[in-house]
Amino acid sequence: MKHDLLGLKELNADQIRNILDEAADMKRVVLSKEKKIHNLQGKTVVNLFYENSTRTRLSFELAAKYMSANAANISSSGSSVAKGETLADTAETINAMGTDILVMRHNMSGAPHILSKLVDASVVNAGDGMDEHPTQALLDMLTMIEHKGHIEGLKVAIIGDIYHSRVVRSNIYGLTKLGAEVSVGGPRTLMPMGIDEMGVQVFDNVHEALVDADIVMGLRIQLERQKKGLFPSIREYFRFFGVDESRLKLAKPDAIVMHPGPVNRGVELSTAVIDGARSVITQQVTSGVAVRMAVMDMLVHGGF
Repeated sequence: MKHDLLGLKELNADQIRNILDEAADMKRVVLSKEKKIHNLQGKTVVNLFYENSTRTRLSFELAAKYMSANAANISSSGSSVAKGETLADTAETINAMGTDILVMRHNMSGAPHILSKLVDASVVNAGDGMDEHPTQALLDMLTMIEHKGHIEGLKVAIIGDIYHSRVVRSNIYGLTKLGAEVSVGGPRTLMPMGIDEMGVQVFDNVHEALVDADIVMGLRIQLERQKKGLFPSIREYFRFFGVDESRLKLAKPDAIVMHPGPVNRGVELSTAVIDGARSVITQQVTSGVAVRMAVMDMLVHGGF
């Protein structure tokens, strides 16, 4: 029986904790001088990306190589997809090559779920449309644990483009299952219908969302995904919803600042906040390699 990671909605709290425990061990490998273990020796990992990516794709590639796997990257623009090849045809080709783990990013929600039914390889969702991005949420939670020691009882304020964000959905599923209190803040035009039914507090006033927060997470304003008119301008957005040093004071004195990247400086967060002492954005990137190592290792060796 093969195992997949398609979303955190499908995992229970114990499974999430198991991944985070394994990721903590893998992070010691990432931070070591050697950076080489043999958990995936002889295995093949294919990164199939239908959307542009730097951090996520490189992170998965390094994670595979640190575990001695064979890694290959496929982008839609440079593959037969650009010639009209269907997802089913691509799946058949990948299957014929003996792939063990298939990491997929796609602009269509649900695409990894479809692919998982067509291939023998374990499928990892690296972001699908406006649905989920499970490994990003896992690396966020790993970073929180490293700084706070726990997830349960933390107040997490997520500010930005909630509507288009797959990161926020995975974080809400994961954080609430582990006992965190999640609040989301942003313009009402960037709030999806039904968000309040996911067990979070919803604010269209960023100040209320930030009060006493342990974690402040900015989300990128995804201009490439949205139609014009959801807010007047970038300048107006930052004026009312951007997190600067003044607004950050509403959070707890020891609150940390996070962002899945890439950050639009002066839009979601001010430069002073991004580069400030409370920012752990760079540490999130390191956690990402460790989480992806843990996920791939566990998928090959029995699941979560």
